[in-house]
Amino acid sequence: MKQSSLGLSNTTKRTRKREFLDAMELVVPWTELVSLIEPCAPESGRKGQQPFAVQTLLRIHFMQQWFKLSDPAMEEALHDVPAFRDFAGLSRWDERLPSESSILRFRHLLERHKLADQILATVNALLQAKGLQLKAGTVVDATLIAAPSSTKNQSGQHDPEMHQSKKGNQWYFGMKAHIGMDADSGLVHTVHGTSGNVGDVVEANSLLHGQETEAFGDAGYQGPEKRPDANKNVRWHVAMRPGLRRALDKGKPIEALIDEYERTKASIRAKLEHPFRVLKQQFGYVKVRYRGLKKNTAQLVTLFALSNLWMVRHQLLAGLGQVRVLGA
Repeated sequence: MKQSSLGLSNTTKRTRKREFLDAMELVVPWTELVSLIEPCAPESGRKGQQPFAVQTLLRIHFMQQWFKLSDPAMEEALHDVPAFRDFAGLSRWDERLPSESSILRFRHLLERHKLADQILATVNALLQAKGLQLKAGTVVDATLIAAPSSTKNQSGQHDPEMHQSKKGNQWYFGMKAHIGMDADSGLVHTVHGTSGNVGDVVEANSLLHGQETEAFGDAGYQGPEKRPDANKNVRWHVAMRPGLRRALDKGKPIEALIDEYERTKASIRAKLEHPFRVLKQQFGYVKVRYRGLKKNTAQLVTLFALSNLWMVRHQLLAGLGQVRVLGA
């Protein structure tokens, strides 16, 4: 596939969209990911219309995640936005562009072969090789992702795999994204998707990669070491319930020490907010796009793989001798 020509467009305006794509052009391990997917892709040379290159479709798939585009919206964007065509390597004026059906088939190929998990593993292996991911400890957490509660659809009912969950005094309908994050680097190594009514602690031990010795969780993760799937070699540091912490008497040395310990645990867990911030604010993922947990979980895994690259892009670019392209 020919190289993308982002810097050779007719416009001289360096928009944030172009700056973003320039950065991701350099930090995404395209060669490794294409090699991962190609054995599962249709071969060219058959009768009829030839399939698009895997790298082209992978770039389009990633742009869907970065810019929150459905399959039809992505097809239109390829026609309307020169930067998107350049990034996909489709910058010739007479070049055939993928239809929404081609985009959909590629997504189904990734789902059918469970390639989202392998994409995350490939990205993390690259980052670990560059010294950007350690494995001494894991922080676990979960966030609610809203799903449409309307029954005005073809089936006339809610998505049966989505359920209500109560947070504080408010009820939410949808799914949960459970993640395990490296306590040192802040990068996500494990992602699970469940219905919204699944308790956080139920998934706690399954979010560990197996090589850590320390694990951290907020007050919603009481008692993970007592569960049947607990790893005896892992020491859990779970936050004290808020009510108990407020009742501490800071004037007593032992209780002041306990409060300081809670502050230390909170500072470690604070890193976990960065992947969720990138997911919801940078990539705009605040509501599920598909019906069913399987498809939505596959998208979540891909999004967290991309968020890992986004969070360490400056380190990766510095290693490539590139200038810092974005400030945020």
